[in-house]
Amino acid sequence: MLLPSFRLENKIALVTGAGRGIGRALAIGLAEAGADVALFARTSSDIEEVAAEIRALGRQAYPFQVDVTNREQIEAAVEQIIEKAGKLDILINNAGMNIRSQALAVTDEEWDTIMQTNLKSAFLCAQIVGHHMKEQKYGRIINIASVAGHIALRTGVVYAATKAAMIQMTKVLALEWGKFGINVNSIGPWYFKTSLTEKMLANPEFLADVIARTPLQRVGELEELVGPAVFFASDAANYVTGQTLFVDGGMTIYGF
Repeated sequence: MLLPSFRLENKIALVTGAGRGIGRALAIGLAEAGADVALFARTSSDIEEVAAEIRALGRQAYPFQVDVTNREQIEAAVEQIIEKAGKLDILINNAGMNIRSQALAVTDEEWDTIMQTNLKSAFLCAQIVGHHMKEQKYGRIINIASVAGHIALRTGVVYAATKAAMIQMTKVLALEWGKFGINVNSIGPWYFKTSLTEKMLANPEFLADVIARTPLQRVGELEELVGPAVFFASDAANYVTGQTLFVDGGMTIYGF
């Protein structure tokens, strides 16, 4: 047979920022593909709900209330995952946030908060999990970047800087860790319907502007990110590393 497997049975995955939005969708999608899933988020009630949904699918779920900017908390939780599940095969760095300030108005506090939440957390998780993946000679790391890391948007200069850095970090980690059997890729979404975007997308003028810049003429649905994530996590992507897949309705190819 030439068709590779997209199934994730016998795989253990970790998703950060898994309590809602994109993280929740990806965690449940990985479980539907057969993986057992560990969940990181700051709000325990959110990840307990996601854990219940995963268990209803017949998969194991391991929820952890973790500050992903804190090395000690990440290390302690990863140790517990490996103790309970025996290994850790897949990491999705999804935790992130944005403060939509014009560049002249960005404060030091905003800079530090966005940088730590979006970029430092992804590196810490990749580094800590990467040690285990190196030992087992296998791993899949998927970073959730953004089209804002590839093209310029009107606001959010700090957010854009973190996502551009994440795309470059993906390439460097892929180069360094390929010899250990670790594939590192990223996904760059455009606008999707989440609790973080619903207020903006509820503005008819803003929504019309987004749609006008999107060749497919609509915003994304969360389930449309699951397929790319499962692909990168599965054997179907065995020879793919260092790449960023933009899931954007064609927005990054838009021209006049």
